[in-house]
Amino acid sequence: MKEEIKKFFRGDAEDSEETLLKYSHDASIFDIRPKIVLFPKDAEDVKNLVKWVSENQQKYPGLSITARCAGTDMSGGAVGESIILDFTRHMNKLIRWNESLNFSQVHSITVQPGMFYRDFEKITLSKGMILPCFTASKTINAMGGMFGNNSAGERTLRYGKTEDYILETKVVFADGIERAVKPIPVSEISRQEGVYTKIYGLFKNNEKEIKEAKPDVHKNSAGYYIWNVLKDDVFDLNKLLVGSQGTLGIATEITFRLVPEPKYSRLLVVFLRDMSLLPLLVNKILKYNPQTLESYDDKTFLLVVKYIRGFAQLLGLKNFMKLIFSFLPEAVMTFRNGFPKLALLVEFTGETQKEANEEAEKALQELTTVKKIGLRLTRDALEAKKYWTIRHEAFNLIRYHLKKFKSKPFVDDVIVRPERLPEFFPALYKILNEYKKEMAFAVGGHAGDGNLHIYTLVDPKDPNVKKMIIEVSNKVYDLVVRLGGSITAEHNDGLIRTPYLHKMYSEKMLEIFAEIKRIFDPKHILNPGKKVPVVGGAGTEEYIVKHIAF
Repeated sequence: MKEEIKKFFRGDAEDSEETLLKYSHDASIFDIRPKIVLFPKDAEDVKNLVKWVSENQQKYPGLSITARCAGTDMSGGAVGESIILDFTRHMNKLIRWNESLNFSQVHSITVQPGMFYRDFEKITLSKGMILPCFTASKTINAMGGMFGNNSAGERTLRYGKTEDYILETKVVFADGIERAVKPIPVSEISRQEGVYTKIYGLFKNNEKEIKEAKPDVHKNSAGYYIWNVLKDDVFDLNKLLVGSQGTLGIATEITFRLVPEPKYSRLLVVFLRDMSLLPLLVNKILKYNPQTLESYDDKTFLLVVKYIRGFAQLLGLKNFMKLIFSFLPEAVMTFRNGFPKLALLVEFTGETQKEANEEAEKALQELTTVKKIGLRLTRDALEAKKYWTIRHEAFNLIRYHLKKFKSKPFVDDVIVRPERLPEFFPALYKILNEYKKEMAFAVGGHAGDGNLHIYTLVDPKDPNVKKMIIEVSNKVYDLVVRLGGSITAEHNDGLIRTPYLHKMYSEKMLEIFAEIKRIFDPKHILNPGKKVPVVGGAGTEEYIVKHIAF
């Protein structure tokens, strides 16, 4: 196969043991060995490869392409059994900065999918702009992955997800043709190629079913996100392609809209013992338009205290006692009110420090009327960094110290409406505490919209761990769906959640997803088993158990 591909493929083709081992993993629990890893030079390589795969499926059964960038996907979306197509080696460049585009008063940037976000952000920040849907893994993730997963992060509460920042793309479809994809008036659909008319017809013929199936949450990545494709007489196919994990097409260029980067911020920290207060607090806080409203639970904080010296190193503090004294406010609040169950990090921003301070102080004054909570308005950047480091790095600290346990994300990204969180938290802890012998865990996330990340570490030597993963997944997702939520808000389906889509959606909706896949990819050559399962193969519980890596 390699020699055949090299006849038309100008990029690199590698199938050494070392390369195949490396690409058998992403950031998920899986170990899935590919046949070959390819590094395209340009869009011509991608087009030629897709055509060749389409024409050679009978010769090479199971032949398919899994597009990959940085490999930070936690759902198993970037691993596959056939061809891995990695964009980060060559297709990682800036195409243009806001050049020859008719997006009036809109700052934009066009890049190749393999550009790392850290390099992308250097360019945008030099212009005072930012893509605000960046993820917690922004130092290691790439732009194509953000497009493929419809990524979001701590600023999503105010700014939205990646889909809100896609102006135009170039995408190679399953026929090997690269097309420019951008919003068009509904009146022009009849003049477009078949995929437009077929998708439009599918949506119109199932309008009622689709509308009723939309999860009532702030963000959702489960299934194909079809609800914003047709809006205000505009048809935007990018709304469907973003978040589709490379199952419908392979992006070769992406044009992102940017926003000004806030210059100043102030952090307010809220400690609460009574989870029933959470909806009230969130509603009061949101009135003041915070940039972020994040959270971490008591288990996270206690583990940080347990490994306090390692935490000091994360902060870059040489004076250990200075860190100890920095926790004095928390100690006083705990003495007065008891140990908090949850900490909320509320960040306010402004064009001046005075503006950011005023918004934070307004929220502080309003929250002082609420009993049984502790409040801390941070004094400086170092104090704010302490709290943000707990939120961002605590799990890495835990993973480093708990040598017996391995980080295995599998129920890592759920969402319910904020007002359901007081009911959700105790029910979640009840489920997870049943498996204390097999698993350690902590919970953090985006409290402003009810999106929680469940950080799990498992004992790989435990003979029951695979069974436990399936049992916990079913129990947690049943709970989430019962409370009207989504089994994934940001991290997407991949291999780990595709088997559970039936819990959220009706058989009719699952068939609509399958029909979308058939319209775009009739031969199932693009990242099979994600979003739409392969019968007896990828996208099933049996496949998960077979390919869990320890």
